[in-house]
This record gives sequence, structure tokens and C-alpha cells, in this order.
Amino acid sequence: MMKLSARNQFKGTIVAVGKGATTGHVRIDIGGGNIVTSSITNEAIDELGLKIGDDATAVIKASDVMVAK
Repeated sequence: MMKLSARNQFKGTIVAVGKGATTGHVRIDIGGGNIVTSSITNEAIDELGLKIGDDATAVIKASDVMVAK
């Protein structure tokens, strides 16, 4: 298993994979009715072999995090 410095990691299941001209969207169900959508290159989708039903981890790395209430 690869170790990452990013602390915001959410395990889930891929529920949708869609490709566009150069980039695609991968939707991951992380439970509790929450879906995380990632925009990545079509090449990355192919190299990772992403498909509906696969287990996947959404890794979120950001320099700023906003909080709203």
C-alpha cells in the first residue's frame, strides 16, 4: 500500500466513470449518502483501470479548507 502525506482520505466505491474529450469524472460513494467527484485525465482513468464497483480512495489535498455552518 502506498503511503501519502494527505490526511483527508475517504475510502469508498466507484459509482460512475465518465470520459470527456481529454478529462473524465469519477464519482466515489464514501458512505452516508456522500459522493465525491474527481476530475482526472482520461489517461489516468485508463492507467488505473477504474470502473464502476471498484473500491477506491478519494485523496483530498488542499492548502486551504473552508468551513461553513
